[in-house]
Amino acid sequence: MQIGIFSVGDRTADPATGRLPTERERIKGTVEIALRAEQAGLDVFATGEHHIPPYITSSPTTLLSYIAAKTSTLHLSTSTTLITTNDPVKIAEDYAMLQHLADGRLDLMLGRGNSGPVYGWFGKDSRKGVDVAIENYALLRRLWDEDVVTWGGKYRTPLQNFTSTPRPLGGAAPFVWHGSVKTPEIAEQAAYYGDGFFANHIFGPPQRTARMIGLYRERFEHYGHGPADQAIVGLGAHAFIRKNSQDAVRDFQPYFDNAPMFPGGSALADYMAQTPTIAGSPQQVIEKTLSFREYAGDARRILFALEVGGVPLGTTLEQIDLLGEYVVPELRKELAADTAGE
Repeated sequence: MQIGIFSVGDRTADPATGRLPTERERIKGTVEIALRAEQAGLDVFATGEHHIPPYITSSPTTLLSYIAAKTSTLHLSTSTTLITTNDPVKIAEDYAMLQHLADGRLDLMLGRGNSGPVYGWFGKDSRKGVDVAIENYALLRRLWDEDVVTWGGKYRTPLQNFTSTPRPLGGAAPFVWHGSVKTPEIAEQAAYYGDGFFANHIFGPPQRTARMIGLYRERFEHYGHGPADQAIVGLGAHAFIRKNSQDAVRDFQPYFDNAPMFPGGSALADYMAQTPTIAGSPQQVIEKTLSFREYAGDARRILFALEVGGVPLGTTLEQIDLLGEYVVPELRKELAADTAGE
């Protein structure tokens, strides 16, 4: 089990002060968040890829390379690498290069993204998003697995005797997660290749997450990668932690109200009851996270988002400390006990 955090990378004004961080402050702050995650004993730091304001994470490989040079144990990942708008050749080269620089402390999560205009900016058709994702990944796998590739497809020009450089570190490609909220074709793709499936159910109802993971587990076993309960599941979650629940709810409320990704007019208590979001004490966060097993089974990775809605850097660093000191040790203990009892 890996436990870590992921950054959405939005640049949003703090509703308490109205102050909007500069792009430089937000970028440098993201590095500071990753460094604090390692200091707090977390396993993973992941960042998304976005090409639309107000996000600042347009180049995750650049950001993660810088973080890799400043860390020694932290595993680095993306929470989205856009398999639709990035060329598979560039993904193969960029992430193999980063794999070498990070001494292997790297994997990536592929996704289609949820911003329609981005497709057009990169010369792609959003209506073909799923088909492009499937074709591009098939090529990416070959580029990493084969030294010389001749290939022809529907959505990019052919390749003739092409070698992607550098080659993956030690001949082993970076591990791949396929991230999705509600697209069964992506769960099927992850199962077909025996890759990880990351259900980012940060906003979604548990019932939908259960259906997606159930499909992935069933197909993982169907393709001969092992028993369904051994399928490689990851989960996204969202937490805001204070030492007591009243402070957590009070302090998080303005950020919940400010965040565009949350439904306007929703009561925080009702929203938490229906989704994986939790604002509460460390014990409440532990209990809520352990409850994911009821509908998702055992997960290999859980990543928390801690900074949505304009949460300032200082508060985010406090959240990481609370996560590392109180939540993560108990989660590891509980999950290890469950595994030992099997």
